[in-house]
Amino acid sequence: MRFPATIIAVVFLQFASCVAYGQSTKTGQPDPAKRPDDNQSKRAKTKSAKDLEAERVRNERRANAQSLLVALASDATRFNDSTLRVRTLARVADQLWEADRQRARAMFRDAWDATKTAEKEARERPGQERQSLAKTGFSSAPSPTDVRREVLNLATRCDRALGEEFLAKLKEQSEQENAGRKNSGTAPMGNIDVLAIQRLEVARHLLTADQTEQALQFADPVLSMITMWTVDFLCSVREKDSPAADARYAAMLANASANPESDANTTSVLASYLFTPHFFITFTADGTMTRLFEGNTVAPVVDPPLRVAFLRTAANILLRPPASPGQEQNSAGHNLHYLMIKRLLPLFENYAPPELTSALRSQAEALSPVVSQATRDRDDDDWVHMGMRPDKVEENREQSLLDRLDRAKTSDERDHLHYRLASFYAARGELKARDYVDKIDETELRNIARKSIDIQLGRYAVSKKDVDRILELFRTGQLPHIYKTHLLSQAAKLLAKSDQEKARVLIDLAAAEARRIQASDPESPRAFLAVANAMLSVNPAAVWDAMNEAVRASNSAESFSGEGGQLFHRVNTKEMSYGYRESVPDFDLEGIFKTLTEQNYDKVVELAQGFTRQAPRAVATIAIARTVLEDKKK
Repeated sequence: MRFPATIIAVVFLQFASCVAYGQSTKTGQPDPAKRPDDNQSKRAKTKSAKDLEAERVRNERRANAQSLLVALASDATRFNDSTLRVRTLARVADQLWEADRQRARAMFRDAWDATKTAEKEARERPGQERQSLAKTGFSSAPSPTDVRREVLNLATRCDRALGEEFLAKLKEQSEQENAGRKNSGTAPMGNIDVLAIQRLEVARHLLTADQTEQALQFADPVLSMITMWTVDFLCSVREKDSPAADARYAAMLANASANPESDANTTSVLASYLFTPHFFITFTADGTMTRLFEGNTVAPVVDPPLRVAFLRTAANILLRPPASPGQEQNSAGHNLHYLMIKRLLPLFENYAPPELTSALRSQAEALSPVVSQATRDRDDDDWVHMGMRPDKVEENREQSLLDRLDRAKTSDERDHLHYRLASFYAARGELKARDYVDKIDETELRNIARKSIDIQLGRYAVSKKDVDRILELFRTGQLPHIYKTHLLSQAAKLLAKSDQEKARVLIDLAAAEARRIQASDPESPRAFLAVANAMLSVNPAAVWDAMNEAVRASNSAESFSGEGGQLFHRVNTKEMSYGYRESVPDFDLEGIFKTLTEQNYDKVVELAQGFTRQAPRAVATIAIARTVLEDKKK
């Protein structure tokens, strides 16, 4: 039976479409009748619209942030506080640099021109930190600000030529002020003038911003000087570019060897680069001087030839014929020349050629008859070998203090050693530190020392995340309200994930401590800011209420600046002065305003407008603008 061709064609097409459908189903190919092109197109358009809207909002905020900065700069010209005026203009200029360099450069110059007046007023105004320390031995106030350095740092980061322009003006001013004055002599850790320190501070600022090459270019004019500041700067450079740092250090060694004024302390400063980075120790007729800078204190791995070059330079200086007694022309003198040889001798024994080590021992023997018995008795003093024999120093420090306590002859000497032992145990978190405080005879010193030791124990407890010890110190410690608030806030943060209910209780206790501080005291807003920062970790929804309380406290505290918060305490014995300083970002406005800007821009701008005092309003406004504008850079 024959079928018409048209019927055969229709059947074939139907069969083919079924096969094709089956194949598309098996292989996962989309059904042409259900292609998603239209849906994808709609989603793409919707997504594009959302992106465009988000970009529009971001641009609007950037423009608004720039307007806030321009308005703030205009207000700053009328600020009563000249220091605040300078800092605000410089910081606004820094933030506006990318958007409007001409305006920013003019602001930088206005800020620089105002630094002289700001520094004069700062010298005449009694420091809040000094006042607090004089009363209680404790302060949370910011340290005095070097506004000239801040302007230099910010301006140079934006435009190195502008930084050089400001330094040239500073040099001219310094020459006018010091006309006719002579150098007072060689300083133990090296002579250096204010201009060189300013230059190095700016260079360090560039180094921190990972602009190593620019930092070296800016610092090079003063790196021929051998001082703790220049050597410490090279220690920091070495952490980023060891060949560049080593080359400049080698040049220092050559300069030291050729300079007839190089003395025993010069060798100690140079030794720090290789063996005790960022830590410096020198000797004077009045005692031992030490200085620890921020940075990695682990001795670097260096090429042996560089180490030998240092040892030969040190030997060249230390083996010079000693002057007659009373005729020494350098900062060390015979007693301290002898002590420096004793200090560096272990390095020679480990790394130097035998003939240098032997010659150095002979020099010590030659000096021994002309130095005092007290100097010879210091051969095993911790200070002499600090950093050279760290294992022995740490091992013997406790016993050494106990032995000296047994030999102490006066009440003042015993009080001094009791405090040193208390501090030694507090640094290890041991509560028996308090027992030694109780043995201090002088009542005023005992009270200040008890506060100091409890603060050290608190710092240790926070570092070890020991909430139980923190709460014990809160209950029994002789601590100011601001420090109790700080401890409770830190404990709340530590419990934020594991025990939110207890963390909230601690925040309530911290807020209660903050409310015990007098409203006009600048410690009050710092305490409430610590509470608000803890609230961010524990209960973010409640942070705005906490910040409103911090703003009200700020409006009542005339001297609250909104930045530079710290914990600092000092103990003065008749033997020595001890000070401990710890920066506390939770006392400042910048960090929390950055976080709140990322959460709700409009609300945080309204919050900043609630400040009635110029300084905190300026700090908060700049923090908001920086967060928005730096988001664009990222």
